[in-house]
Amino acid sequence: MELGGKLAVVTGSTSGIGLGVARALAERGADLVLNSFTDTAADHALAEEIASETGRQVRYIQGDMSDAAQCRALVEKAGRCDILVNNAGVQHVAPIDRFPSEKWDQIIAINLSAAFHTTAAALPLMRQAGWGRVINIASAHGLTASPFKSAYVAAKHGVVGLSKTVALETAEEAITCNAICPGYVLTPLVEAQIPDTMKEYGMDRETVVRDVLLARQPSKEFVTVEQIAGTAAFLCSAVADQITGTAISLDGGWTAL
Repeated sequence: MELGGKLAVVTGSTSGIGLGVARALAERGADLVLNSFTDTAADHALAEEIASETGRQVRYIQGDMSDAAQCRALVEKAGRCDILVNNAGVQHVAPIDRFPSEKWDQIIAINLSAAFHTTAAALPLMRQAGWGRVINIASAHGLTASPFKSAYVAAKHGVVGLSKTVALETAEEAITCNAICPGYVLTPLVEAQIPDTMKEYGMDRETVVRDVLLARQPSKEFVTVEQIAGTAAFLCSAVADQITGTAISLDGGWTAL
């Protein structure tokens, strides 16, 4: 299998995009380290489930991505890191003058600083192995902005810039770094918001999805977890050896406007 013998560390990977990416990499032969900030029986059971399904070695390692030391410890505990996927993220929406300072600090720490710390820990291991892939899950909000999302937009723009810098620093090595920038994705978190939005606007589900959630996404279709996971897997393939320092948009035309 193409990624046989590789180990992928995926942050924030017990649900949603992170879990989808982790599964896709395992299906292509990579061993896995799953991660979240919790440490429950369900977390470890998920690792065992994916191992059983794919025949790969899968471990769960707890780590709070808002803490710099724990970010670096995640990679150290993994023991090696051929593929690093920085996916962990949080969101808070509020006008700047009413945006809580603690929320700003949390979002910057988890969505941006964590990617710096894990990458700093992973690069020596990739250099030792002679190969590596850093994939940062950014957002369309890493390329454009929306009101009331100051911390998230700032963090995701930072992730895109960080990806370019890592790419330049590793350009003469067999290591690449890219950012994937999805538009709106139908994750369980977004799905859970739809009923309340229907009540708030007095709309049916189809209208809420098209005219509220996907108002800025020209395709009027959600990006799927599978599409993001497939893009991540592609970036790990040999045909992507010369793709580095890019921000790849999966946004139904949002950033073309």
